Amino acid sequence: MSRWGASKAKRVLAALLRIGWAVKREASSHKTLSREGWPDYVFAFHDGEEIGPRMLARIARHTGLKPEDL
Repeated sequence: MSRWGASKAKRVLAALLRIGWAVKREASSHKTLSREGWPDYVFAFHDGEEIGPRMLARIARHTGLKPEDL
């Protein structure tokens, strides 16, 4: 069982910004995020889109996001 539940993209992006990521570039639904010591990450979701547990786990692997950050 995954530790992740589903969450809206707007909430996930807000959590990423809280843990130190910043929007480097933005083109429609694609946002390139940057953080010191990490490679850039492309966040490609619309605000109201639901992100499932498997995709959240994948985002976490690339960004350092934890379930308690949401």
